Amino acid sequence: MPFNITIIGVGLIGGSFALGLKKQGVDARITGCSRNEKNLITAKKLNVIDDWTIDIAKAVTDADMVMLCVPMKAMKNIMSAIQPHIKSDCIITDAGSVKGCFVNDALDIFGAGNYIVPGHPIAGKETSGVESAEANLYRNKRVILTPLDDTDAQATAKVKAFWEVCGANVEMMEVEKHDQILASTSHLPHVLAFSLVNALNNMEITSSSKPEKLGESIFKYAAGGFRDFSRIAASDPVMWKDICITNKDAVLCALDVFQKECSNMKDAIENSNEDELLQKFEQSQSIRKRFDKNE
Repeated sequence: MPFNITIIGVGLIGGSFALGLKKQGVDARITGCSRNEKNLITAKKLNVIDDWTIDIAKAVTDADMVMLCVPMKAMKNIMSAIQPHIKSDCIITDAGSVKGCFVNDALDIFGAGNYIVPGHPIAGKETSGVESAEANLYRNKRVILTPLDDTDAQATAKVKAFWEVCGANVEMMEVEKHDQILASTSHLPHVLAFSLVNALNNMEITSSSKPEKLGESIFKYAAGGFRDFSRIAASDPVMWKDICITNKDAVLCALDVFQKECSNMKDAIENSNEDELLQKFEQSQSIRKRFDKNE
């Protein structure tokens, strides 16, 4: 019999997971569920899922695994809704960017971590929706799993195997470590990108005879560096709002460190301290080159 997988929230992430499994011929039946019937119809037409329903109880009743691909602040309500209807050995996993709040909510709702396998694929695109899903999205990308101390080993192995079928490189990590690392390497850059675009849009050009908002020229004269850095500001605002709130402490800590570095940089520029600026730029260049070599 096929392994029954229910994906709640069939968009870019969940849809790409489904397509990755289908491309490799995995013996699984994939059911999609969400409140958006139109999106589910599209997912079925694109052969991303095998069937669909907006009835969450019906969606999970026979599921061997449920994958949650919804915004972080929706996770708790979804888990509460499915808890009375899932099988006792149904694997609960997710693709959220924050693990601490997911784990706490899951333990509150399910009572134990036996079949809870939190996950986070480090992959994506700025475009969202099932139309953007692609079978190779996770190929050679990292997926982090943060199983709990009492998580069933076979449940973890099953989730790991599915991600590997999609071409991902799977790593195990502690929950708190995951949230701190991702706050710095993913959540902070997105906050900075959103902030930079807003700041430049509101900045005034005062040197001309007719002051104007920089926003009117922001992309017309943008160099490649700005386009590359600001690209992630096109990401889903709801998703990133939820990530910042649910990983608030780690994001604030990362912002504090960044603001301190910005303050030091500002002082060096203000004081025309060429030696300090050069040292900072050379250090950053060296770190970035090491990153390129290790990618």
